[in-house]
Formats: sequence, structure tokens, C-alpha cells
Amino acid sequence: PDAEAHTVESLIRERLSSALGGARGSFEAALPTVAFVAAWSWRHDVKIAVVASGAIVLILLIVRLATRQTPRYVLSAVLATAIAAFFALRSGRPEAAFLPGILTSAAWGAGSLVSVVVRWPLVGFIVAAGDPQMAQDPAAWRRDRGLVTVCQRLTMVLVALYAVRVLVLFPLYLAGPVPFLGVAQIALGWPAHLVALRQQVAQLKVQAEAALAQATTAREIAAAAKTKLDLLYAAQTRYAA
Repeated sequence: PDAEAHTVESLIRERLSSALGGARGSFEAALPTVAFVAAWSWRHDVKIAVVASGAIVLILLIVRLATRQTPRYVLSAVLATAIAAFFALRSGRPEAAFLPGILTSAAWGAGSLVSVVVRWPLVGFIVAAGDPQMAQDPAAWRRDRGLVTVCQRLTMVLVALYAVRVLVLFPLYLAGPVPFLGVAQIALGWPAHLVALRQQVAQLKVQAEAALAQATTAREIAAAAKTKLDLLYAAQTRYAA
């Protein structure tokens, strides 16, 4: 069971790392928020805060290009920073910079929940993407009811993660404490994903142990039935003799 859970854990961790860019990608994604919060706390000027976050993103992009590394994750930060800047500058309120992230979490949470309801759980596609045998038929995993059920449970962990993000960040957005918003947004990024991953692994271990227990019980029942049949056959053989 531990080996099976570890295999799926490695797969999910790999996909998560690919999506977020690993530790470095997560660090780069957090820096614009840190710059924005620090500049706002220092000058209480939305424009200065936006310029500070934009400057950090530009520096990160230059470093990536100068070292000939993929700018993929920094470009994602550029897009996120640009959208956040638009919201903040348009409203004149610094907390508005966090609204796009809250809306994105709400959308992902709703989408993940819908995928569970219609029995096309999001995690199922993550698992299928790592199985070479499913390359020709990406939806083959859905024919395994047990796998679909497991993937639904794992996807619900993601639903819970997105729900926590919205439930924590939205009240802070309404209240307006920018430093707390910044800290919460960073904490609910990569660290929260790691917590969700651990919860998924725990569920996988429970599922694997339950399957092993059922298999063991089935073998024990079969062995007992065979013993009874052997005894019956021996009795009938003696009676016939």
C-alpha cells in the first residue's frame, strides 16, 4: 500500500511542481506580492505599489532570460501581476489587487466540484496523464469504477483547498488589511498545496489498505471453503469405499 501511495504521490507532486514551477517558481510567484505589500505599507500609494511589483517581475524575467532558463513561470507571474495591477489601479484600492486570485480560486473550486458531480474528477486526468498505457485513450481510467471513486475523493481535497482560499481571502479582501492579505495569499499557495498533497496521500493509503484487507479476507474465505470441500470429498470417498 505504501509503495502504491508513494507512486501516485510522486505523480501528483510532479504535476503540481510542473504547474507551479516547483520551489523556485512558487518563490518567484510570491515576490511580486511581497513587493506590492511592502511598497504599500511604506508609502500607502497604489501606483508605487504596482510599480514595485512590476519591477520585481521584470527583474525575474531578465534573470531567467540571462541564464537561458524557461521564462514560462515568470510569464505567468507577469500576467497575474498585470491583471492585479489593472484591478488595483482601476479601483484605486490596494486590496483589489488580490481579487483576481480570489475569483480564480473560486472558479477552480467550482470547476473541480462539477467534475466530481459529473464523475469526471479532475485528479483522474492528472493520473491518466502519467500513465503511458492511457496515451492512446486518455479517458480509459473512467471505465474503472474504483479508480473513478478514488479520484473523486482526491479531487474533493482540491475543492476543499480552493474553498479555504476563498473563505480566508475574501473576508480579508472586504476588510481591507493589505499586509494580512499578502501573507494569507502566499501561505495558501505552495504550502497549502503541500498540505493538500499529504491529505491525498493519506486517503490513498487508507484506500490501499482497505483493498488489501478485502483481498486478504477473500483469500481466507476461499481457503476455508477449499478446506471444507476437501474434508467433504474425503468423507464421501471413505463412505463410497
